[in-house]
Amino acid sequence: MNELAAYRATARADEQAINQDELVNRHAPLVKRIAHHLMSRLPPSVQIDDLIQAGMIGLLEASRNYDASQGASFETYAGIRIRGAMLDEIRKGDWAPRSLHRKVREIGRAMQEIEAEQGRDARDAEVAGRLNLSLDEYHQVLQDANGHRLFSFEDLPTGDENISQGLTERIAEPLEELENGGFGQALAEAIASLPERERLVMSLYYDEELNLRETGEVLGVSESRVCQIHAQAVIRLRARLTEWLE
Repeated sequence: MNELAAYRATARADEQAINQDELVNRHAPLVKRIAHHLMSRLPPSVQIDDLIQAGMIGLLEASRNYDASQGASFETYAGIRIRGAMLDEIRKGDWAPRSLHRKVREIGRAMQEIEAEQGRDARDAEVAGRLNLSLDEYHQVLQDANGHRLFSFEDLPTGDENISQGLTERIAEPLEELENGGFGQALAEAIASLPERERLVMSLYYDEELNLRETGEVLGVSESRVCQIHAQAVIRLRARLTEWLE
């Protein structure tokens, strides 16, 4: 009986390995698709091969850990792990100075304070004034942060699939996050409450998948201004979702 049990265990392990190989081979194109989708939003310093390599590791992990009984399709589950692995790889290359990180946090706090006091969206000039910055200096901080990829809407974990397939950060239990509708609802409400121009930039950039230049053409502003609006929208969202993100 022991020999039979050992044989069956070995057979099951072999079958599982074959299934994993099939999943990896079948979904390898998904890795390239996600990598190229992210590359359209990243600076030239990021190499496509590095993203693909990181994504393949995420796909392998997904093939080992996928549980069909949880209800999500393998492609949805794998997409989360692949995208998360790529974002982890991107974050390793963050070379933004600490002073810039500090300024971004200060902007978020200033927005929270002003909006709590005024009961409305904080305006550029108000945030700049609260931080003792000129409006040009404030906009430069936003531009620098966006240019360094210091933050992105992709850093906000969410189970809401309708905003974009490219927004989910790597987490320990992706299926648990998908099943948690609370954050997705809070995020959707926070996006809906953004100032009109910020909300439009987020929609064009993430839903319609336009790049910064194309988004600027739609809005009739420069690409650099779109960078600033995008950065400000993400900071505002983070400030409004502090309880979820901490």
